[in-house]
Amino acid sequence: MNTTEDIIQLSFKDLDHPSSLELRAHRVQQIPGAVQYEIRRYSRSVNILTEDMGMLVYEYNSQKPKENNLKLKFCIAGNMYCSRENCSKCTAGRPKDCGDSTASIDVLNVQFMPAHLSQFIKTRTANSFSDSLLKFKHKVSFTRTLPLCCKTKTVIEGLLEHSYNGTLENIYVNAQLQMLLLLTMDSMVEEKQLEVISCRFLSNEADKEKVAQAREILIRHIGEPITIKELSRKVAMNECYLKKGFKEMYGTTIFDFYQTQRMEHAKYLLYEKGLSVTDVSMMLGYSSISHFSTAFKRLTGLKPCELLFASK
Repeated sequence: MNTTEDIIQLSFKDLDHPSSLELRAHRVQQIPGAVQYEIRRYSRSVNILTEDMGMLVYEYNSQKPKENNLKLKFCIAGNMYCSRENCSKCTAGRPKDCGDSTASIDVLNVQFMPAHLSQFIKTRTANSFSDSLLKFKHKVSFTRTLPLCCKTKTVIEGLLEHSYNGTLENIYVNAQLQMLLLLTMDSMVEEKQLEVISCRFLSNEADKEKVAQAREILIRHIGEPITIKELSRKVAMNECYLKKGFKEMYGTTIFDFYQTQRMEHAKYLLYEKGLSVTDVSMMLGYSSISHFSTAFKRLTGLKPCELLFASK
């Protein structure tokens, strides 16, 4: 994955070199066929002047189409972190009240490849420019700074501050990265304002919270298939409203979102954990290995065993 130094240099106004920052935390994922990401958290000196920054890097190579990629890079200042585990003040959502909390600078670098982006094309409404990026039909590489709206900052904050661990962390992170992609594609459409909501009932905060709760249930129970009827009962919302609201808020259907997250998690279990195809199939709630293998091949272009062998 490319270095994060370019986004840091743009964001920092008086920094001699990114290497002068003190790295406090580092997470990275480089699973073949999956979203590649890197998260770095640095301690922030009060004397360093920074500006929150987002960047889209579109790389197109007609001679080597497999090397085409789309990168999202973000540098966010002002978050707080604590060096102590299970700090009562920090976990209560008041890190500024904690004597051990320190201001941070957080850098996120995400890379999407063509095989991964192709999963989302059918779930989006028609738009010539954003669709051309997802399909790599735009013939010129370019770099563009991104507007950091409140929605984007909230998603990034969720990536940095969540309390998940293990397999649930992988599922949650993949869902948040997909949301970042959606918000970025929406920001590329100049005529569309991100805050415009076409579903009138979503102007009610309680209804928006129910849709968000439905997404949370899907993430937490990725290995326990649930029908839309059951999901609507759990969040006390009409099925039709839930489906429309989910598509409006997250840019994808409930089914496609759930299937995509299952396959992304399957990649993690096969490549990072080295679990067998049989075990992964059972963990994700498939009735048979063949059903799992067919779904995996359809959505990723790979056979499960190919990713498993690649991890060894």
